[in-house]
Amino acid sequence: MNEKVTVVIADDSPIVRSVLQNILSSSPGIEVVGVASNGIEALDLVKRLNPSVLCTDLHMPKMDGMELTRRVMKENPLPIIVISVSVVKDKQQNIFELLDAGAVDVFAKPSGGFKPDSEEAKELVEKIKIVAGIRVIRKNHFKHQAETRTKGPVSSPAVIAIGASTGGPQILHTIFSQLPENFPLPILCVQHISTGFLDSLITWLDESTPLHVAIAHQGEIPKPGHIYFPQEDHHLVINNQGRLRNLDSPPVGNHRPAINVTFNSLPGYYGKNIVTLLLSGMGEDGVEGLQHIARSGGVTIAQDEATSVVFGMPKAAIALGIVNKVLPMEKIPEALMHYALEHSRRSTGTRA
Repeated sequence: MNEKVTVVIADDSPIVRSVLQNILSSSPGIEVVGVASNGIEALDLVKRLNPSVLCTDLHMPKMDGMELTRRVMKENPLPIIVISVSVVKDKQQNIFELLDAGAVDVFAKPSGGFKPDSEEAKELVEKIKIVAGIRVIRKNHFKHQAETRTKGPVSSPAVIAIGASTGGPQILHTIFSQLPENFPLPILCVQHISTGFLDSLITWLDESTPLHVAIAHQGEIPKPGHIYFPQEDHHLVINNQGRLRNLDSPPVGNHRPAINVTFNSLPGYYGKNIVTLLLSGMGEDGVEGLQHIARSGGVTIAQDEATSVVFGMPKAAIALGIVNKVLPMEKIPEALMHYALEHSRRSTGTRA
């Protein structure tokens, strides 16, 4: 496919608009078809030009990025990337509300501004090319469904591990919001996210669920009803004493944290008593680790294509034949509850 990726840029700063336009226009395969100084102008351009991607700032006059995202997702759904300086804690909450409204991803503006040949500029160009043409999903709120009991042998898990990338924050928000306060297992979660946004992601998720969401402390033993994320720019592993460790070892597959590192560490302590879940994301991080879990006898789940923002990671795992279940986003909380309750029954000797 040789069609160009068309982009509309919305930012209230003339300098930022100009720099972004120059960076994107100089990249082969990308064409900036419109620029706007506020959300009202951007919404009009989206309706008229039907671009592949909308890149928007969050704070703009007349109509901000939040309202713009809601209107676009309602009237002309397309992939939206938020480009924001919001690495200040009191502003980051809005970023995740915007993701909840339907934006695909966030990208932090460099503190010194974009420079044409910088790594940040190259990363943004690559991100735009990847998200262009992906299936956008609208935010749906699913009511928690009653547990369904299935027949047949089920692995009795001691931990749940989740890996996610592009589109992950919205999906994690949906899943965690439906798990009950007495959820009987710990959850380890690795989410690829831009530097500076982790603390606010955790705050946003923690406010949506009765479970406790936090960064893992060095040497901590995972507790039921707790969701652990790695320290920023660190890998998260479980050691053979069952304690969490944050590692600053080199990136794996250009990722730190890497899903594969976390997944690969689990069988050494938990054996087959693991449920792993690979969510929306580009690339193949997590696939090798999922294969290791499968060989150890653990349960492997992948998100389906219809509800994935980017089907790269789940698709790669499914193609290898290492996935026990392929589930839509709305069925995942029910599945996690099923495995967690099965574990509780086996641990207490209660009959199903």
